[in-house]
Amino acid sequence: MEVDVEVEAVIPYPPEVVAAYAGDPGNAPTWYANIVSVDRRTPPPLALGSRMDFVATFLGRRLSYTYEVVALEPGRRLVMRTADGPFPMETTYTWEPVPGGTRMRLRNRGTPSGFAKVAAPVMVTAMRRAMTKDLARLTERLRHR
Repeated sequence: MEVDVEVEAVIPYPPEVVAAYAGDPGNAPTWYANIVSVDRRTPPPLALGSRMDFVATFLGRRLSYTYEVVALEPGRRLVMRTADGPFPMETTYTWEPVPGGTRMRLRNRGTPSGFAKVAAPVMVTAMRRAMTKDLARLTERLRHR
């Protein structure tokens, strides 16, 4: 079963502000509830081929994985794929100017295996809830920086 979850929110800041903050992997632990740490394997700035190690907790499990940037349109779109980790996953951020700010879409999709495959239906619900909260947390972080 493939897991494919997308959420969106209008964030009341211009796309360049939202994209600069959300698209910087070093900021991920400040607005993602489940991300514990991010260590860059390649130096900034973010570019195609950039790699970073993430540590997260999800459904009571600790997950370690390496993301690689596979598509980058600064200020518009960022796509990262796991280079290794518990199961193949792709995360896509898109930013679009709209009246009142930026529509940010956050999408996670992948094909779980092992424990994750069995838990896929529960994962989808938990991911949607967490990702929606993450976008709200992102809005708050931008408001208070």
